[in-house]
Amino acid sequence: MIITNNDAGAMIATASDRKMAEHESDGALLERLRHGDEAAFEELFARHYATVYRVLYGLTGKREMAEDAAQETFLILYRRPPAPHQPLRPWLCRVALNTARNALRGERRDAMRIARLAQAPAAEDPSEAAERAEERDQVRAALATMPQRQAHLLLLRHAGLSYAEVAAVLNLAPGSVGTLLARAERAFVAAFTKEQTAATEEHSSGKQVQP
Repeated sequence: MIITNNDAGAMIATASDRKMAEHESDGALLERLRHGDEAAFEELFARHYATVYRVLYGLTGKREMAEDAAQETFLILYRRPPAPHQPLRPWLCRVALNTARNALRGERRDAMRIARLAQAPAAEDPSEAAERAEERDQVRAALATMPQRQAHLLLLRHAGLSYAEVAAVLNLAPGSVGTLLARAERAFVAAFTKEQTAATEEHSSGKQVQP
């Protein structure tokens, strides 16, 4: 979903207002947003969009879907800001995850797909690009086999959230995140190794049947 027309027009802030907003805390900006301050929303969008997009692209593996879900996430923020006691970044990530899950269900996808966030260089050799694409597919396949909470743990940490923020998003005890993350990393290594082994065997089998 794209923020358009009335919503977009209402979100335009002056350069001077935006400059002032850059030095304020999230809490102060949210308080201003609750009173209809457009410059506050502009700054919150600029401050947190990259993190929200990384979470969404990691979850969906599709740029267009991630962009749409990010727009939807910030539209929800604009229309219904969180309560004053709620830290903003965990709240945004929770909304983003729910938005993406709804989008994936809309496409009848049962398994969550997580992509590696780094993209191949533009001038990369075609064979290297193919290898990177295959590896990203293996990452998605491996993480799709893991329990959802473990996949989300890895995704959120990779997006740069702190242990406390990960705990807030996933409703975990803050002290348990480190242990759970270590288990998730071990589970991922095992699943990813399995995917790589299967791919290697498939390639070997394909070569053997060639004349």
